[in-house]
Amino acid sequence: MERAKIQRINELAHKAKTSGLTEAELAEREALRKEYLADVRASLINQLEHTTVVEPDGTRHKLLNRS
Repeated sequence: MERAKIQRINELAHKAKTSGLTEAELAEREALRKEYLADVRASLINQLEHTTVVEPDGTRHKLLNRS
């Protein structure tokens, strides 16, 4: 996610705590949050797909195999 979008999420969070958000800002915040969570999930899945577990007997297997 772009740095500007993360900054906008933080701006909306601050405004929500201080003065409240308009309906348009609530919708924008929700869309940005969904995009952010999708990016975090994709990153985590990618990391898990590239993680190999080495067992005590020396065998190796992928932690997550989404074939």
